Amino acid sequence: MTSKKKEKYALILDAAEKVIAENGFHGSQVSRIAKEAGVADGTIYLYFKNKEDILISLFRDRLGELVALFESSVGEAASAPDALRRVCEIHFTTLENNVNLAYVTQIELRQSSLELRKAIGLAVKPYIQLIEHILLKGVEEKSFRPGLDVKLTRLLLFGAMDEVVTSWLISGRKYSLSAQVDNTVDFFLRGLQ
Repeated sequence: MTSKKKEKYALILDAAEKVIAENGFHGSQVSRIAKEAGVADGTIYLYFKNKEDILISLFRDRLGELVALFESSVGEAASAPDALRRVCEIHFTTLENNVNLAYVTQIELRQSSLELRKAIGLAVKPYIQLIEHILLKGVEEKSFRPGLDVKLTRLLLFGAMDEVVTSWLISGRKYSLSAQVDNTVDFFLRGLQ
């Protein structure tokens, strides 16, 4: 993609994030996304097949950015517990600072069709694999207990962070999400050690 096309693609995804967060996936029309992006309706279809493709691309793009942040931060971590803390900090801080993304990732994923959820699940997979890598490192360095069911635990950790964010949104964001990092990580570490 040329840089001009990349800019327009990013502009459309930013608009989609805002429109879907405000109206829900089913209440968002492609024409509204186009208007928010400042492009003609037909321009959307030069980049995306349909509205579902926009949502899948949004998840893939935003979660890809998040995983890249995780990977660079985890690479600097001195230990698996430190890496886990960094993942939780980035997860909570990023979503607290981008409420539209939080609504799209937390609420819309649950309201989409099974087929759409499966496609979005592929975008989430690198995140789950990163958590698995941290758990394996922790077992190897003896920070986490031997015999840990890594496949189950990676889902439990992801699901717990996911639920903390969802509860924060449902509460009307009455408290700081990033302030929940210490208690969340403490809970995780007590279960892992």
